[in-house]
Amino acid sequence: MSIPNLITLARILSVPIVVWAITSGEMMIAFILFVVAGVSDAVDGYLAKRFDMASEMGAYLDPLADKALIVSIYVSLGIAGAIPRWLVIFVVARDIMIVGAVILTWLIGRPMEVKPLLVSKLNTVAQIVFACLVLGSLAFEFNAGPLLPLLMYIVAILTFLSIAFYLAEWIRHVGSAEGER
Repeated sequence: MSIPNLITLARILSVPIVVWAITSGEMMIAFILFVVAGVSDAVDGYLAKRFDMASEMGAYLDPLADKALIVSIYVSLGIAGAIPRWLVIFVVARDIMIVGAVILTWLIGRPMEVKPLLVSKLNTVAQIVFACLVLGSLAFEFNAGPLLPLLMYIVAILTFLSIAFYLAEWIRHVGSAEGER
């Protein structure tokens, strides 16, 4: 177990604490943990690359930790009424669709390698910035003004585009499999 993998596991283990903090109204704790998780993500990636500690386990754990944290924060913020539930459903449904498509291609004997698309990376950045701004505005009790709705719609648009691009890739992959039979 390498140091980067231990850092990633710590990030995964922080998820229930972040969920508790948000649902208990402890937004300062949630904000601090979210920022620490973000820093730890950068640190484990740097260590893995810089000191040649990258591993297959890390390649699976890191995105799992990221998704567990983002999805948990969005669900918790939705339950707390801090963000609209339609956005929570949209963000979570995207991830479920991607995982479902990967599992389906695996089950039909045509495994599909999912590579992050540019729109997906932009979507993740937007989701993180939006969650950070929501948590920060709640923790420090400030009004973010029109920035929150603007970021919310950017997240929604990028989530939609990400779904569309991944769906197109999946259809192309499954279509090529059908053509080979």
